[in-house]
Amino acid sequence: MSIKNKIDSKRNFFEDVFEVVKLIPKGRVTSYGAIARYLGVASSARMVGWAMNASHTEKAVPAHRVVNSQGLLTGKHHFVPPSAMQKNLEKEGVKVVKDKVQDFEKKFWDPAKELL
Repeated sequence: MSIKNKIDSKRNFFEDVFEVVKLIPKGRVTSYGAIARYLGVASSARMVGWAMNASHTEKAVPAHRVVNSQGLLTGKHHFVPPSAMQKNLEKEGVKVVKDKVQDFEKKFWDPAKELL
């Protein structure tokens, strides 16, 4: 695969991630791994994280709704200021204590189940 094809496939993957993230309802969260599994690349949760880091240049991608598999706001350092991730979630009714989504199981949105 050429470097251009690798770049194009990475860009397409990021765009696919962005499209899934745009579907997460307000007041709900999902994980990097759940998005990766939905996209058929279960071992690529880290790449989903990279896409979320790149999403700050995209409009209408609610990256604050993507957390790790335990509900932790591991991506908060990519927000300006870092507290913005928590503030955005709390505006949507998601309670966060010590960087962790409360009632994570109830707030969790699984694209593999929701987007049948």
